[in-house]
Amino acid sequence: MTRSEPFSESILASPAKINLYLKVLGLREDGYHELDTLFYPVDDLHDTVRIEPGHDEHMYLRCPECPDLESTSNLIYKAWKAFGAATGFQPGMFVTLNKTVPMGGGLGGGSSNAATMLRWLNENAGPNALTTQELLALAATLGADVPFFLMDGPALARGIGEELTPASPGLSGMTLVLVMPDLHVDTPWAFQAWDEANDFRKIDDSLTTLGKDTKNPSPVSPLEVVNDLEPVVFAKHPTLRKIKEKLIQTGAAAAAMSGSGASLFGLYRNRDSAMSAVRALKENGTEIVVTECR
Repeated sequence: MTRSEPFSESILASPAKINLYLKVLGLREDGYHELDTLFYPVDDLHDTVRIEPGHDEHMYLRCPECPDLESTSNLIYKAWKAFGAATGFQPGMFVTLNKTVPMGGGLGGGSSNAATMLRWLNENAGPNALTTQELLALAATLGADVPFFLMDGPALARGIGEELTPASPGLSGMTLVLVMPDLHVDTPWAFQAWDEANDFRKIDDSLTTLGKDTKNPSPVSPLEVVNDLEPVVFAKHPTLRKIKEKLIQTGAAAAAMSGSGASLFGLYRNRDSAMSAVRALKENGTEIVVTECR
């Protein structure tokens, strides 16, 4: 293990994401699901990761809002450990994670935390730093959503979510209303329920390796907002269906669940309509974020 030179304290934003659409193409031979999805960052909703120099070679992780996350199973710790194994750069540190992104909300909070740690390590690793492709490959070993958070902007994702292409969904001028009910949806359960509802449909071998576009951003027009997990999740949690219906009733041009839920979003053509949705949806236990799309 390589001990690092002293470093300064860093306070980093670890943003959420939504899936503007999510299509489940089928079950792969390796047990994962082949996906076609469009990730979109929500910078106005983020956790905060504070990194301070440690007094030895270990990482000490603290999460005031959720002490259960203070363990070696946390993706921040796994990212630190994996980067050290890959590069020899593993500085001792104190890490404070302040959670704002709901857990179990389909917003990628844990994956974002891991990517935030990987990015910081790589920026401070000096000659031990990985290339962009090496860093993305390492991120993929931690979780299918982690590589996306190393990119800057929206991205099409295929495979199990790790095959990324920059995208331009054309949402400039629209207002995003993100609704986060006080409800946890277990991701493995959601995909298992999808399997059962679709007779464990296997993915066609010809679809497991989809062609990759150039590095130029891919336009996504017209935007198709759909989530194949909604039927099974809504069947178990009808409250979520009602939230989506209310988003549409208040004038959303499109609305969907993000990831495996429980968060939902609506896209509005003007802020006045968006704020009417906020007034209609504001209930006990429901958090709402409103942000302007870029």
